[in-house]
Amino acid sequence: MDDRGTRNGRKAAGHEERRARRHDPQRRERILDAALDVLVADGVAGLTHRKVASRADAPLGSVTYHFASLADLRAQAFAWYVEQRSAEYEALFTEVATREDLVDVLADMVEGGPSRHRSAVLGFELHLAALRDPALRALTQEWTRASRAVLARFTGPETAARLDALLEGMIMHALLSADREPREETRAAIAQTLGPAIGSET
Repeated sequence: MDDRGTRNGRKAAGHEERRARRHDPQRRERILDAALDVLVADGVAGLTHRKVASRADAPLGSVTYHFASLADLRAQAFAWYVEQRSAEYEALFTEVATREDLVDVLADMVEGGPSRHRSAVLGFELHLAALRDPALRALTQEWTRASRAVLARFTGPETAARLDALLEGMIMHALLSADREPREETRAAIAQTLGPAIGSET
């Protein structure tokens, strides 16, 4: 094959590659997931289009095409987080049948794990960003309403509000503390906030 044939072959291959990359229906969601990863690793101040493009394995131009400004990318990433987290949070309670089940699920939430640690960090990043960006406060309010509505199914609205505040404080303490709180102390604090059981179990 002469040089012209080689160039034509490379051009055709490049065209096929670009066409394959353009046909990527999940790219926007992958970019949002990558933005959340950057927010966990580097915080709001460390979020850049370039970091997100690298994490998403997407062209920089694709990121700026979907999200023209960094503020837009940040807002849509947090909205994506709230949507996902609301569904995940509700799923945690699908098998709760007794008061003890509820206490155990909430204690697990405080103790966390890698996936819950990531979610908690994103939640606190969102709240911190919302202090400085009023446009994000609707998202924090949406998340608070959703989480309290789930808890209220088991506790009623007033207790749900107190329990939600307790959980946020305990989760933050667990993230920052070098020493793990004994599980029984976590369960005791949750049970006290729930109040006395009615009968044997609810």
